[in-house]
Amino acid sequence: MAKDIEVGGQGGFSAKDYHDPPPAPLIDAEELTKWSFYRAIIAEFIATLLFLYITVLTVIGYKSQTDKTAGGEDCGGVGILGIAWAFGGMIFVLVYCTAGISGGHINPAVTFGLFLARKVSLVRAILYMVAQCLGAICGCGLVKAFQSAYYNRYGGGANELADGYSKGTGLAAEIIGTFVLVYTVFSATDPKRSARDSHVPVLAPLPIGFAVFMVHLATIPITGTGINPARSFGAAVIYNENKAWDDQWIFWVGPFIGAAIAAFYHQIILRAAAAKALGSFRSSTNM
Repeated sequence: MAKDIEVGGQGGFSAKDYHDPPPAPLIDAEELTKWSFYRAIIAEFIATLLFLYITVLTVIGYKSQTDKTAGGEDCGGVGILGIAWAFGGMIFVLVYCTAGISGGHINPAVTFGLFLARKVSLVRAILYMVAQCLGAICGCGLVKAFQSAYYNRYGGGANELADGYSKGTGLAAEIIGTFVLVYTVFSATDPKRSARDSHVPVLAPLPIGFAVFMVHLATIPITGTGINPARSFGAAVIYNENKAWDDQWIFWVGPFIGAAIAAFYHQIILRAAAAKALGSFRSSTNM
């Protein structure tokens, strides 16, 4: 337990006790008997479906509006800025809608990072990832059904390494981009904020959505921006072209490495989990 100092009224300070929540069990069979668990899985499936439906439609719409062979113009459509807003905005909306039900992961990399930090059990993490990937496939399938004339012509919204970039560059872009996202998730959802920084209200979905927006601005020209294995996998399954599958490993390895680094940095370094564990061990041995 730590005692945090909190800014009070009239510029004063008040002490507030804070207890770290217990880590989630590695295997929690009891979860399988609760409706809230399956409700959370359904929420992740639907949220990822809606995420892919809106964002991939935006990507294809932009490419069709700027296709000169089809009467498009260079300045037509929403542009890269609009695509980044679509991804960041949808994450903001969907995390806001599902945070109280499933935690609003909508991304296997986020789920993996939270699992490493013992925020979710292994069973929940695996089923979340399955639901997210299935939701992404269904979302892209809806896009193809509604835009069959444009879907394959404009790349199906699939993530591919852009010409002129090495696989190492693409992998690094995905690692760093996912680190930014997952680090933001940890910071925005840190329960210690309510004790330490209650004078600075934070609506968690907002910084998370902005993190997705900013990463897309930086990495769309390199990889089309994955930072979400379900997003990349769903688009590759429905588009089903060799290039998308050849580069697919980048959009799994990169995000998972980035998420692991973010979990380590936030939990071990910033939250000093290792130091707390060592201090607790020393206290117990001296008693």
